[in-house]
Amino acid sequence: MTDVDFDFLRAYLKTRSGLALTAEKRYLIESRLSPICRRFNLAGLPQLVSALRGGRDLVMEKAVVEAMTTNETFFFRDRTPFDLFKDVLLPEAIARRAAQRKLRIWCAAASTGQEPYSLAMLLQEAAPKLAGWNIDLVATDLSTEVLEKAKAGLYSHFEVQRGLPVQLLVKNFEQIGEQWRISQTLRSMVDFRPLNLLHPFETLGTFDIIYCRNVLIYFDAPTKGDVLGRLSASLSPDGALLLGAAETVIGLTDKLAPSAQHRGLYNQAAATARNTMGASAPAPLRRVVGL
Repeated sequence: MTDVDFDFLRAYLKTRSGLALTAEKRYLIESRLSPICRRFNLAGLPQLVSALRGGRDLVMEKAVVEAMTTNETFFFRDRTPFDLFKDVLLPEAIARRAAQRKLRIWCAAASTGQEPYSLAMLLQEAAPKLAGWNIDLVATDLSTEVLEKAKAGLYSHFEVQRGLPVQLLVKNFEQIGEQWRISQTLRSMVDFRPLNLLHPFETLGTFDIIYCRNVLIYFDAPTKGDVLGRLSASLSPDGALLLGAAETVIGLTDKLAPSAQHRGLYNQAAATARNTMGASAPAPLRRVVGL
């Protein structure tokens, strides 16, 4: 692959997915797009670039973007954001939304579904406290391929071993041959939708809790700032945004600020307090599918 072809692919992927690839990531393009060449009977990456320049095959274009943006995930990844949901965010939501009895949660860049299903399991554990509530758990991803896998809720033995406590596996999954399928009850709790974070998402409405973890790290600073600003606009005034451990809003937007109590948690309330009195405020929540 020539430098010209590499630069074209970098610009192509940046425009369509926000993915910002550095020069040392050249190997990633070669490893992930070689199978796409074989799939479309192309001799190699130069021929793929030529086809993309022509802009004639939407299926191929979609396959290229999805091949480069499919990222690793697993159940209860990094554990802390889920403990925070169970021990802090959900109890606060129950207290603050007791009158409305509504809660809305969004998992952005949900990949093959382990993150939203992890939250669904925690919501199910809290079902006695949420009787009669309207819980809206929305999960989105750029890739329709991974969303189809997520909707099916079918995982390999390796996938269910990663991060999933054995008691939750036994309780919520059925073994089918060499694979495990998550229960219909949990599948029905998650509303999977295709969404590119570079595109407007106002139509999704307002959320009380947004998980947007381990995706901003692939964007450049201007793109991060743009996405964070729009995520802020999608939060309820007392809403909570959770980012990945290597992600932050600092230096990117003044519409959100970190919680003083919990790492990885950001909210508008803290931003407002910081701007007006130089202090931080805690985080919290609001609406989806029945339990």
